[in-house]
Amino acid sequence: MKEDPENKKEMDQLTGDEIMHGHEYDGIKELNNKLPRWWLGLFYITIIIGVIYILRYHVLRTAPLQEEEYMTEMAAYEQPADYEDFSSSVSNGSSGAETSVVAIQLTDATSLEAGKVVWDKNCSVCHLAQGQGLVGPNMTDAYWIHGGSFEDIIKIINTGVIEKGMIAWKDVLSATDIQQVASFIMSLQGTNPPNPKAPEGTLYNPGS
Repeated sequence: MKEDPENKKEMDQLTGDEIMHGHEYDGIKELNNKLPRWWLGLFYITIIIGVIYILRYHVLRTAPLQEEEYMTEMAAYEQPADYEDFSSSVSNGSSGAETSVVAIQLTDATSLEAGKVVWDKNCSVCHLAQGQGLVGPNMTDAYWIHGGSFEDIIKIINTGVIEKGMIAWKDVLSATDIQQVASFIMSLQGTNPPNPKAPEGTLYNPGS
């Protein structure tokens, strides 16, 4: 051990760090080591993030808290469904006529391929790539939980099923995307993919 002649601090001969008095146990003395710069940097960043969080969510209230966001989603889900609210005008092919996405199921290859792109990106994680079902239900059989008509599918995509973990896609996807992916879902009927999930809901008969 040696003492620093300038400030009379006892220094460790091996590391050159100051020995902290009163921090000794069983012959082991604690050294006043400097924290690594990367650790201090992360520590200061967390403080800055904490201050920003408090200002944004509790002082300025420019963003909703998790509970408020949940209540807003639930309130939107519990509102009576009105197809006109979910409909958007889109161009109907080369004619240029504007029609409701709720009423028109697309069958052309280009639209179905576009719907498959939306499906693969947003839906396949819960329903699998071929629609055989995983967390979400099987989309290839004739059994449906919320109705199996094209309008029913449009409605569910728009409003979601919050209690099952499905968000309301009307705030994420465009009306055209929803029309295309709903049409793609209808094209999955009767495709019989491998390892399908067991039927859920009730048998849907379009003619009944």
